[in-house]
Amino acid sequence: MQQCWRWFGPADTVGIAELAQVGVQGVVSALHHYPPGAVWPLAEIEKRQKMIAASHGLGWDVVESLPVSEAIKTQSKGASADFAAYRDSMDNLAAAGIEVICYNFMPILDWTRTTLRAKQDHGGMAMRFDLLDFAVFDLFVLGRSGAKDDYNAEITNAAKARFEGMSSDETQQLQDNIICGLPGANEGWSLDDLRAQLADYAAIDAAKLRQNLIDFLGEVVPHAQKLGLRLCCHPDDPPFSLMGLPRVMSSLTDYKSVLAAVDSPASGATFCTGSLGVAGGFDGVEFIRQLGEKIHFAHLRNTKRLPSIDPARPDFYEAPHLAGDTDMVAIVFALMDEENRRKAAGRADWQIPMRPDHGQDLLDDLRRASQPGYPLIGRLRGLAELRGIMAAHPYTKG
Repeated sequence: MQQCWRWFGPADTVGIAELAQVGVQGVVSALHHYPPGAVWPLAEIEKRQKMIAASHGLGWDVVESLPVSEAIKTQSKGASADFAAYRDSMDNLAAAGIEVICYNFMPILDWTRTTLRAKQDHGGMAMRFDLLDFAVFDLFVLGRSGAKDDYNAEITNAAKARFEGMSSDETQQLQDNIICGLPGANEGWSLDDLRAQLADYAAIDAAKLRQNLIDFLGEVVPHAQKLGLRLCCHPDDPPFSLMGLPRVMSSLTDYKSVLAAVDSPASGATFCTGSLGVAGGFDGVEFIRQLGEKIHFAHLRNTKRLPSIDPARPDFYEAPHLAGDTDMVAIVFALMDEENRRKAAGRADWQIPMRPDHGQDLLDDLRRASQPGYPLIGRLRGLAELRGIMAAHPYTKG
């Protein structure tokens, strides 16, 4: 697999020059300063490529993410213009020689954690999701209409007791942690902003959102195929409903249904072991067996489920890459077997780009104000462990 690293651009606490010491083979990046629905200009894409190439000639190999606007997800006013803008951005990325574009179709939220830096037994920090804390936010901080229908009496009573015992600073921190997972959160989302976004989804259930995703693919996949691009959808994170919002890319069944609806080599999956692995029934090797030919990009990270007040929505934290619920050795071997099959079949895209996704804050990471989940040393530890697995694979040895 091609060993890549997510770099958030000039504001990243990990400098581009440091990536040569990390020893990665490619970079995953995006133009985060352009909002969803805006066209990414070719000049700006090339400017980012030059920044990346300054680190020992590395390339910008995967876009993560070219965001899908809420107008497209809800098929509301402005969707037609946003479809056109998305295709224009694809034109410019293809003109710059970039072939892989990761996106997601999560309503409003990109990801959700209730604690961004939870203390671990070894002294480091990790992101964590606690359903009871989320219920506190949903029921008593946001005060979402209909929230009471999403929690049973036990959860509601426990959330009320926890909320009443929290200080104003603790309540604000919980709100900030959850809003951190919203696109453009650094621009300052308010609770009223979130309530307005939620209102747009009042009449959209899972069936409707799934159809909107299929319609999106129908609009952009033929264009991607013409340009030689590969689009890959990231799974829901976490893979269960929050704030009453539907989830449509949380399982193997979801992926099979959506990708079959617009079947093309230009449309595939971002295989994120951490997001999918929160679900108790996740079998990563089986996912690869059934959909391996459509995996265009891999996020390799691990999560550990914890006992929850609702087993259908488990608590979890970001575990070390080899220490969570997912059998990372079996998954890496299965991905490399898939690469071998592609290579034997003569596929030009036989090599799967991957990155060590999310890491725990370790050692000097604790003194850096890094993007939550994206520390230097924690990810480097994960990459080293993944490299060890890859080196042990039989076909690597010749």
